[in-house]
Amino acid sequence: MNLDFYKGKKILITGHTGFKGSWMCKALINAGADVTGYALAAPTDPSLFDMLGLASQMNSVEGDIRDLKHLLDVFESVKPEIVIHMAAQPIVRDSYKDPVYTYETNVMGTVNICEAVRRTPSVRSFVNVTTDKVYLNKEWQWGYRENEELNGFDPYSNSKSCSELVTSSYKNSFFTDEEYQKLYGCDSPAVSTCRAGNVIGGGDFANDRIIPDCIRAVSAGQEIVVRNPYSTRPYEHVLEPVMAYLMVAEAQYKDKSFASSYNVGPNDSDCWTTGELVQLFCDKWNAAVEAGASELNKAIWVNKHDGGPHEANFLKLDCSKLKSTFGWNPVWNVETTMEKIVEWSVAYLTGVNVSDVMDKQIKEFLA
Repeated sequence: MNLDFYKGKKILITGHTGFKGSWMCKALINAGADVTGYALAAPTDPSLFDMLGLASQMNSVEGDIRDLKHLLDVFESVKPEIVIHMAAQPIVRDSYKDPVYTYETNVMGTVNICEAVRRTPSVRSFVNVTTDKVYLNKEWQWGYRENEELNGFDPYSNSKSCSELVTSSYKNSFFTDEEYQKLYGCDSPAVSTCRAGNVIGGGDFANDRIIPDCIRAVSAGQEIVVRNPYSTRPYEHVLEPVMAYLMVAEAQYKDKSFASSYNVGPNDSDCWTTGELVQLFCDKWNAAVEAGASELNKAIWVNKHDGGPHEANFLKLDCSKLKSTFGWNPVWNVETTMEKIVEWSVAYLTGVNVSDVMDKQIKEFLA
Protein backbone atom coordinates (compact mmCIF):
# COMPACT_ATOMS: atom_id res chain seq x y z
CA MET A 1 0.00 0.00 0.00
CA ASN A 2 1.01 3.60 -0.56
CA LEU A 3 -0.75 6.86 0.25
CA ASP A 4 -0.24 8.62 -3.11
CA PHE A 5 -4.02 8.78 -3.60
CA TYR A 6 -4.35 11.12 -0.61
CA LYS A 7 -2.03 13.85 -1.89
CA GLY A 8 -4.12 17.02 -2.08
CA LYS A 9 -7.33 15.27 -0.98
CA LYS A 10 -9.53 17.09 1.56
CA ILE A 11 -9.96 14.76 4.52
CA LEU A 12 -11.88 15.39 7.72
CA ILE A 13 -11.03 13.19 10.71
CA THR A 14 -12.99 13.25 13.95
CA GLY A 15 -11.10 12.28 17.09
CA HIS A 16 -7.84 13.42 15.52
CA THR A 17 -6.29 14.46 18.86
CA GLY A 18 -6.39 10.89 20.20
CA PHE A 19 -3.79 8.15 19.93
CA LYS A 20 -5.06 6.52 16.74
CA GLY A 21 -6.02 9.88 15.26
CA SER A 22 -2.53 11.26 15.80
CA TRP A 23 -0.95 8.36 13.91
CA MET A 24 -3.44 8.82 11.07
CA CYS A 25 -2.85 12.58 10.85
CA LYS A 26 0.91 12.04 10.87
CA ALA A 27 0.71 9.56 7.98
CA LEU A 28 -1.66 11.73 5.93
CA ILE A 29 0.33 14.94 6.48
CA ASN A 30 3.45 13.09 5.33
CA ALA A 31 1.50 12.05 2.22
CA GLY A 32 0.55 15.64 1.37
CA ALA A 33 -3.14 15.42 2.23
CA ASP A 34 -5.22 18.48 3.16
CA VAL A 35 -6.20 17.36 6.67
CA THR A 36 -8.87 18.84 8.93
CA GLY A 37 -9.46 17.42 12.38
CA TYR A 38 -12.50 17.88 14.62
CA ALA A 39 -12.21 16.81 18.25
CA LEU A 40 -12.01 17.87 21.85
CA ALA A 41 -8.60 18.86 23.21
CA ALA A 42 -6.15 15.97 23.45
CA PRO A 43 -7.62 13.47 25.94
CA THR A 44 -4.39 12.65 27.79
CA ASP A 45 -1.48 14.44 29.40
CA PRO A 46 1.07 13.89 27.98
CA SER A 47 -0.51 13.82 24.54
CA LEU A 48 0.92 12.36 21.35
CA PHE A 49 -0.94 14.97 19.29
CA ASP A 50 0.64 17.87 21.20
CA MET A 51 4.03 16.16 21.35
CA LEU A 52 4.14 15.99 17.55
CA GLY A 53 3.00 19.60 17.08
CA LEU A 54 0.32 18.42 14.65
CA ALA A 55 -1.99 21.40 15.25
CA SER A 56 0.44 23.63 13.34
CA GLN A 57 0.61 21.19 10.40
CA MET A 58 -3.12 20.84 9.71
CA ASN A 59 -6.48 22.50 10.23
CA SER A 60 -7.20 21.42 13.80
CA VAL A 61 -10.68 22.38 15.05
CA GLU A 62 -11.57 21.97 18.71
CA GLY A 63 -15.17 20.84 18.93
CA ASP A 64 -17.55 18.33 20.48
CA ILE A 65 -19.25 15.84 18.14
CA ARG A 66 -22.39 16.28 20.27
CA ASP A 67 -22.56 19.87 18.93
CA LEU A 68 -24.34 19.43 15.60
CA LYS A 69 -24.40 23.14 14.69
CA HIS A 70 -20.63 23.54 15.11
CA LEU A 71 -20.01 20.32 13.21
CA LEU A 72 -22.20 21.47 10.32
CA ASP A 73 -20.39 24.81 10.20
CA VAL A 74 -17.03 23.02 9.93
CA PHE A 75 -18.29 20.70 7.18
CA GLU A 76 -19.70 23.67 5.25
CA SER A 77 -16.40 25.53 5.54
CA VAL A 78 -14.07 22.62 4.73
CA LYS A 79 -16.18 20.73 2.15
CA PRO A 80 -14.31 17.46 2.74
CA GLU A 81 -14.13 14.70 0.14
CA ILE A 82 -13.39 11.93 2.65
CA VAL A 83 -14.59 11.65 6.26
CA ILE A 84 -13.19 9.22 8.83
CA HIS A 85 -15.08 9.17 12.12
CA MET A 86 -12.98 8.07 15.10
CA ALA A 87 -14.15 10.41 17.89
CA ALA A 88 -15.50 8.38 20.81
CA GLN A 89 -15.44 7.67 24.51
CA PRO A 90 -13.23 4.58 24.02
CA ILE A 91 -12.60 3.09 27.49
CA VAL A 92 -14.73 0.17 28.75
CA ARG A 93 -14.23 0.94 32.44
CA ASP A 94 -14.99 4.64 31.94
CA SER A 95 -18.27 3.66 30.28
CA TYR A 96 -19.36 2.01 33.53
CA LYS A 97 -18.51 5.20 35.44
CA ASP A 98 -20.34 7.54 33.03
CA PRO A 99 -22.69 5.63 30.72
CA VAL A 100 -24.74 8.71 29.77
CA TYR A 101 -21.72 10.58 28.40
CA THR A 102 -20.58 7.38 26.65
CA TYR A 103 -23.91 6.97 24.85
CA GLU A 104 -24.20 10.69 24.08
CA THR A 105 -20.76 10.70 22.47
CA ASN A 106 -20.76 7.34 20.74
CA VAL A 107 -24.39 7.21 19.58
CA MET A 108 -25.59 10.81 19.15
CA GLY A 109 -22.08 11.75 18.01
CA THR A 110 -22.47 9.23 15.18
CA VAL A 111 -25.94 10.59 14.36
CA ASN A 112 -24.42 14.07 14.09
CA ILE A 113 -21.56 12.92 11.87
CA CYS A 114 -23.96 11.04 9.59
CA GLU A 115 -26.18 14.11 9.42
CA ALA A 116 -23.21 16.35 8.58
CA VAL A 117 -22.17 13.93 5.83
CA ARG A 118 -25.76 13.84 4.54
CA ARG A 119 -25.85 17.63 4.22
CA THR A 120 -22.43 17.92 2.56
CA PRO A 121 -22.48 16.75 -1.08
CA SER A 122 -18.70 17.15 -1.42
CA VAL A 123 -18.25 13.96 0.67
CA ARG A 124 -17.57 10.97 -1.57
CA SER A 125 -16.31 8.47 1.01
CA PHE A 126 -17.27 8.03 4.68
CA VAL A 127 -15.78 5.48 7.11
CA ASN A 128 -17.18 5.04 10.62
CA VAL A 129 -14.67 3.37 12.95
CA THR A 130 -16.20 1.20 15.66
CA THR A 131 -14.65 -1.77 17.50
CA ASP A 132 -14.36 -5.54 17.68
CA LYS A 133 -16.55 -5.33 20.80
CA VAL A 134 -19.73 -4.55 18.82
CA TYR A 135 -20.57 -8.26 18.59
CA LEU A 136 -22.69 -10.25 21.04
CA ASN A 137 -19.81 -12.03 22.78
CA LYS A 138 -20.53 -15.74 23.16
CA GLU A 139 -16.99 -16.52 24.41
CA TRP A 140 -16.50 -18.98 21.58
CA GLN A 141 -13.13 -19.98 20.14
CA TRP A 142 -13.53 -18.72 16.57
CA GLY A 143 -13.52 -15.19 15.20
CA TYR A 144 -16.64 -13.08 14.79
CA ARG A 145 -17.71 -12.32 11.21
CA GLU A 146 -19.33 -9.15 9.93
CA ASN A 147 -22.79 -10.78 9.75
CA GLU A 148 -22.81 -11.82 13.43
CA GLU A 149 -25.30 -10.28 15.88
CA LEU A 150 -24.40 -6.79 17.16
CA ASN A 151 -25.06 -6.45 20.89
CA GLY A 152 -22.09 -5.33 22.99
CA PHE A 153 -22.36 -6.08 26.73
CA ASP A 154 -20.96 -3.02 28.51
CA PRO A 155 -22.01 0.61 27.81
CA TYR A 156 -18.96 1.29 25.62
CA SER A 157 -19.36 -1.85 23.51
CA ASN A 158 -23.12 -1.45 23.30
CA SER A 159 -22.87 2.20 22.29
CA LYS A 160 -20.58 1.17 19.45
CA SER A 161 -23.11 -1.49 18.38
CA CYS A 162 -25.66 1.33 18.28
CA SER A 163 -23.22 3.42 16.22
CA GLU A 164 -23.15 0.62 13.64
CA LEU A 165 -26.95 0.55 13.52
CA VAL A 166 -27.19 4.33 13.18
CA THR A 167 -24.78 4.23 10.22
CA SER A 168 -26.72 1.41 8.59
CA SER A 169 -30.01 3.29 8.99
CA TYR A 170 -28.59 6.49 7.47
CA LYS A 171 -27.08 4.47 4.64
CA ASN A 172 -30.44 2.83 3.86
CA SER A 173 -32.59 5.92 4.45
CA PHE A 174 -30.57 8.80 3.07
CA PHE A 175 -27.34 7.77 1.33
CA THR A 176 -28.97 6.64 -1.92
CA ASP A 177 -28.11 7.85 -5.41
CA GLU A 178 -31.78 8.62 -6.10
CA GLU A 179 -32.00 10.86 -3.02
CA TYR A 180 -28.73 12.66 -3.80
CA GLN A 181 -29.49 13.17 -7.48
CA LYS A 182 -32.76 14.80 -6.46
CA LEU A 183 -31.14 17.06 -3.85
CA TYR A 184 -27.65 17.75 -5.16
CA GLY A 185 -27.39 16.43 -8.70
CA CYS A 186 -24.68 13.90 -7.78
CA ASP A 187 -24.37 10.36 -6.49
CA SER A 188 -24.43 9.60 -2.77
CA PRO A 189 -21.23 8.96 -0.79
CA ALA A 190 -19.89 5.46 -0.22
CA VAL A 191 -20.26 4.42 3.43
CA SER A 192 -18.42 1.71 5.38
CA THR A 193 -17.85 0.74 8.99
CA CYS A 194 -14.61 -0.78 10.25
CA ARG A 195 -14.37 -2.89 13.40
CA ALA A 196 -10.82 -2.99 14.73
CA GLY A 197 -9.20 -5.22 17.32
CA ASN A 198 -7.20 -4.06 20.34
CA VAL A 199 -4.87 -1.36 19.04
CA ILE A 200 -1.43 -0.90 20.60
CA GLY A 201 1.58 1.20 19.67
CA GLY A 202 3.95 3.94 20.72
CA GLY A 203 2.42 7.14 22.04
CA ASP A 204 -0.69 5.77 23.76
CA PHE A 205 -1.09 7.45 27.16
CA ALA A 206 -4.71 6.45 27.89
CA ASN A 207 -5.82 5.12 31.25
CA ASP A 208 -6.85 1.48 31.68
CA ARG A 209 -4.95 0.22 28.65
CA ILE A 210 -2.36 -2.46 29.07
CA ILE A 211 0.59 -1.01 27.12
CA PRO A 212 0.32 2.52 28.60
CA ASP A 213 0.05 0.87 32.03
CA CYS A 214 3.29 -1.03 31.28
CA ILE A 215 5.13 2.14 30.24
CA ARG A 216 3.91 4.10 33.25
CA ALA A 217 4.97 1.33 35.62
CA VAL A 218 8.49 0.84 34.26
CA SER A 219 9.14 4.60 34.04
CA ALA A 220 8.16 4.87 37.73
CA GLY A 221 10.20 1.83 38.75
CA GLN A 222 7.08 -0.11 39.74
CA GLU A 223 5.73 -3.57 39.01
CA ILE A 224 3.27 -3.83 36.13
CA VAL A 225 -0.12 -4.75 37.58
CA VAL A 226 -2.22 -7.01 35.35
CA ARG A 227 -5.84 -7.35 36.44
CA ASN A 228 -6.86 -10.15 34.05
CA PRO A 229 -3.90 -11.98 32.52
CA TYR A 230 -6.03 -14.75 31.00
CA SER A 231 -8.29 -12.65 28.74
CA THR A 232 -7.57 -13.17 25.02
CA ARG A 233 -7.64 -10.21 22.65
CA PRO A 234 -6.78 -9.53 18.96
CA TYR A 235 -3.79 -7.22 19.48
CA GLU A 236 -2.48 -5.22 16.51
CA HIS A 237 -0.17 -2.28 15.88
CA VAL A 238 -1.99 1.04 15.46
CA LEU A 239 -0.80 1.34 11.85
CA GLU A 240 -2.69 -1.85 10.88
CA PRO A 241 -6.20 -0.36 11.31
CA VAL A 242 -5.12 3.17 10.34
CA MET A 243 -3.90 1.95 6.96
CA ALA A 244 -6.87 -0.40 6.56
CA TYR A 245 -9.30 2.50 7.10
CA LEU A 246 -7.46 4.52 4.48
CA MET A 247 -7.44 1.55 2.12
CA VAL A 248 -11.22 1.14 2.45
CA ALA A 249 -11.83 4.89 2.13
CA GLU A 250 -9.79 5.03 -1.08
CA ALA A 251 -11.32 1.90 -2.60
CA GLN A 252 -14.92 2.98 -2.06
CA TYR A 253 -14.11 6.53 -3.23
CA LYS A 254 -13.14 4.99 -6.56
CA ASP A 255 -15.82 2.27 -6.62
CA LYS A 256 -18.88 2.31 -4.32
CA SER A 257 -19.26 -1.46 -4.56
CA PHE A 258 -16.52 -1.74 -1.93
CA ALA A 259 -18.68 0.02 0.68
CA SER A 260 -19.53 -2.45 3.44
CA SER A 261 -18.58 -3.46 7.00
CA TYR A 262 -15.10 -4.85 7.62
CA ASN A 263 -13.29 -6.46 10.52
CA VAL A 264 -9.69 -5.32 10.94
CA GLY A 265 -7.63 -7.55 13.17
CA PRO A 266 -4.54 -9.74 13.39
CA ASN A 267 -4.12 -13.33 12.30
CA ASP A 268 -5.31 -15.95 14.79
CA SER A 269 -1.72 -16.58 15.84
CA ASP A 270 -1.57 -13.02 17.18
CA CYS A 271 -4.59 -13.34 19.49
CA TRP A 272 -2.69 -13.40 22.77
CA THR A 273 -3.70 -13.40 26.41
CA THR A 274 -2.97 -10.21 28.31
CA GLY A 275 -0.44 -12.05 30.46
CA GLU A 276 1.43 -13.32 27.39
CA LEU A 277 1.45 -9.82 25.91
CA VAL A 278 2.84 -8.26 29.10
CA GLN A 279 5.52 -10.95 29.36
CA LEU A 280 6.51 -10.19 25.75
CA PHE A 281 6.72 -6.49 26.64
CA CYS A 282 8.96 -7.30 29.61
CA ASP A 283 11.24 -9.47 27.47
CA LYS A 284 11.61 -6.86 24.71
CA TRP A 285 11.93 -3.99 27.17
CA ASN A 286 14.60 -5.69 29.29
CA ALA A 287 16.52 -6.63 26.15
CA ALA A 288 16.52 -2.96 25.12
CA VAL A 289 17.72 -1.90 28.58
CA GLU A 290 20.55 -4.41 28.45
CA ALA A 291 21.45 -3.38 24.89
CA GLY A 292 22.07 0.25 25.76
CA ALA A 293 19.17 1.96 27.55
CA SER A 294 20.74 1.16 30.90
CA GLU A 295 19.38 4.30 32.55
CA LEU A 296 15.86 2.85 32.35
CA ASN A 297 14.28 0.47 34.85
CA LYS A 298 13.77 -3.18 34.06
CA ALA A 299 10.22 -4.51 33.72
CA ILE A 300 8.43 -7.11 35.84
CA TRP A 301 4.71 -7.85 36.15
CA VAL A 302 2.35 -9.27 38.75
CA ASN A 303 -1.12 -10.78 38.55
CA LYS A 304 -3.55 -8.79 40.72
CA HIS A 305 -7.13 -9.41 39.66
CA ASP A 306 -9.16 -6.50 41.06
CA GLY A 307 -12.68 -7.87 40.62
CA GLY A 308 -13.58 -5.01 38.27
CA PRO A 309 -16.66 -4.80 36.03
CA HIS A 310 -17.46 -7.37 33.36
CA GLU A 311 -15.17 -7.55 30.35
CA ALA A 312 -15.05 -10.26 27.69
CA ASN A 313 -12.63 -13.10 28.38
CA PHE A 314 -12.19 -14.36 24.82
CA LEU A 315 -12.52 -12.19 21.73
CA LYS A 316 -11.11 -12.43 18.22
CA LEU A 317 -12.13 -11.43 14.72
CA ASP A 318 -12.52 -13.26 11.41
CA CYS A 319 -10.92 -10.90 8.88
CA SER A 320 -11.37 -13.12 5.83
CA LYS A 321 -13.71 -10.58 4.21
CA LEU A 322 -11.08 -7.81 4.26
CA LYS A 323 -8.48 -10.29 3.04
CA SER A 324 -10.53 -11.68 0.17
CA THR A 325 -11.89 -8.28 -0.93
CA PHE A 326 -8.62 -6.34 -0.96
CA GLY A 327 -5.88 -8.95 -0.79
CA TRP A 328 -5.06 -7.43 2.59
CA ASN A 329 -2.94 -9.07 5.27
CA PRO A 330 -1.51 -7.80 8.56
CA VAL A 331 2.00 -6.43 8.12
CA TRP A 332 3.48 -6.79 11.62
CA ASN A 333 2.90 -9.67 14.00
CA VAL A 334 2.73 -9.12 17.76
CA GLU A 335 6.46 -9.66 18.30
CA THR A 336 7.39 -7.04 15.69
CA THR A 337 4.68 -4.74 17.03
CA MET A 338 6.17 -4.98 20.52
CA GLU A 339 9.63 -4.17 19.16
CA LYS A 340 8.18 -1.01 17.58
CA ILE A 341 6.44 -0.07 20.84
CA VAL A 342 9.64 -0.50 22.83
CA GLU A 343 11.61 1.46 20.21
CA TRP A 344 9.14 4.37 20.46
CA SER A 345 8.89 4.27 24.25
CA VAL A 346 12.65 4.09 24.85
CA ALA A 347 13.06 7.07 22.52
CA TYR A 348 10.38 9.00 24.42
CA LEU A 349 11.85 8.28 27.84
CA THR A 350 15.42 9.08 26.77
CA GLY A 351 14.63 12.36 24.99
CA VAL A 352 14.92 11.19 21.37
CA ASN A 353 12.66 12.91 18.80
CA VAL A 354 9.59 10.64 18.63
CA SER A 355 8.33 12.34 15.47
CA ASP A 356 11.38 11.00 13.63
CA VAL A 357 10.76 7.55 15.10
CA MET A 358 7.17 7.62 13.84
CA ASP A 359 8.22 8.75 10.36
CA LYS A 360 10.65 5.85 10.28
CA GLN A 361 8.05 3.32 11.44
CA ILE A 362 5.42 4.56 8.96
CA LYS A 363 7.93 4.18 6.10
CA GLU A 364 8.87 0.69 7.30
CA PHE A 365 5.23 -0.32 7.53
CA LEU A 366 4.35 0.96 4.05
CA ALA A 367 7.42 -0.71 2.59
